[in-house]
Amino acid sequence: MNSSDGDEELPEVGDAPLIIDVEFLEEEDENLAPPLDSAEEIRANRSRSPMELPLSLPTPEGRARVVTVINQKGGVGKTTTVINIAAQLALRGFRVLVIDSDSQGNCATGLGVDKSRVRTTTRDLILTPETAVDSRHATAVDNLHIIVGDKSLIGLEQEMMRQLGREKRMKEALEPLLAHYDLVLIDTPPSLGLVTINALVASDGVLVPVQTEYFALEGLALLAGTIREVRSLLNDRLGVDGVLLTMHSQTLLNKQVAGEVLENFPDLVVRPAIRRNVRLAEAPSHGVPIHLHDPSSAGGKDYQAITTELQHRWGLS
Repeated sequence: MNSSDGDEELPEVGDAPLIIDVEFLEEEDENLAPPLDSAEEIRANRSRSPMELPLSLPTPEGRARVVTVINQKGGVGKTTTVINIAAQLALRGFRVLVIDSDSQGNCATGLGVDKSRVRTTTRDLILTPETAVDSRHATAVDNLHIIVGDKSLIGLEQEMMRQLGREKRMKEALEPLLAHYDLVLIDTPPSLGLVTINALVASDGVLVPVQTEYFALEGLALLAGTIREVRSLLNDRLGVDGVLLTMHSQTLLNKQVAGEVLENFPDLVVRPAIRRNVRLAEAPSHGVPIHLHDPSSAGGKDYQAITTELQHRWGLS
């Protein structure tokens, strides 16, 4: 093909020369280290166990501890745990804030808050952090406040995708509130979405309710990977404050599962196991925690004992 301005002729495509790669010869490098073959060397270089959970750090001086109650499996008692631990600590005189990041909004119901009268919710907290101070609502328990979650949280993640620093929105929103509380408890949905990631980034520690049924350890292994990933990329302070055994009965299966969890996490399990109890299920229908509904029930006694242990772990004197 000839050019019109007299430039050099380009070769036809079919005639263009092929590029021939040079040949490489493989030779052994005598300076390379020998392969690992001893049991000691293999153990020293093996990867971290998928069930290993990182421990949490102490709360920074002068502010509330932020704890996310999480399990990617639903129906394990997350909301019940948030309501009753928060209420018990509030009854003991501590200042507690509950943040409900679940679109079902069950924390408000269990604490006697009428969601139909709420104007500012967790959605507003995340999208407009400057509204944090005005997002709090009183509950049926003195010293206990709540930021209400509701169905407006559905679709929130798609809106957040357009925002910079979207994983840290809740952390930024909580900063002006932490000096006014002893503990902030965050309830999460049974999924690992952007709202849950926001809760983990804002937290000092996590509390993991585990139902003593099959697949409990599989859920813990999945959660362990999530916590390690968030810890390495977004929040290097994140650790596990405790593992709670929930909905426990004196059946052979429940005992076997509880034994496996104790064997894998002997230092993290918070005792006693929370027994399956009809009074715990009744309390939300009255809009009060178990400690105001029936404190002498099995569920009431278990959550009192659990709260005492967690109070010690969290350094709440």
